[in-house]
Amino acid sequence: MEFRGQLPVVAAVAAGGALGAAARYAAVLAWPTPPGAFPWTILTVNAAGCAAIGVLMVLVTEVAAAPHRLVRPFLGTGVLGGFTTFSTYALDTHFLLSAGEATRGILYLGSTVVVALAAVWAATTATRGALARRTR
Repeated sequence: MEFRGQLPVVAAVAAGGALGAAARYAAVLAWPTPPGAFPWTILTVNAAGCAAIGVLMVLVTEVAAAPHRLVRPFLGTGVLGGFTTFSTYALDTHFLLSAGEATRGILYLGSTVVVALAAVWAATTATRGALARRTR
């Protein structure tokens, strides 16, 4: 498909990404992580974003009425992609390890993956359950 036809999708992703990144930045400003401390804010942001992705994907792929074609790029790739952050997760891990906080760094490295996957699974399961109860 030619690029011009993709401009609305690119614009939706960009607008959503700006909102998501701004929300993440606001969370970091509201709950900053002191140097050498466990990065609870980014872990929480990533878990919340993954849970929201689980809900969104069930709603846009399993609900009978198809959403507008820009919903998924705007909310999923844009807002939630901008809100969650692999780069800050990697940087926080690097800072912990560089500061001699190997236990915290490895705990953060592993717990983020486990918590994020658990959040997606729990949100997906809960959303499907809620939709099933609603249709009965």
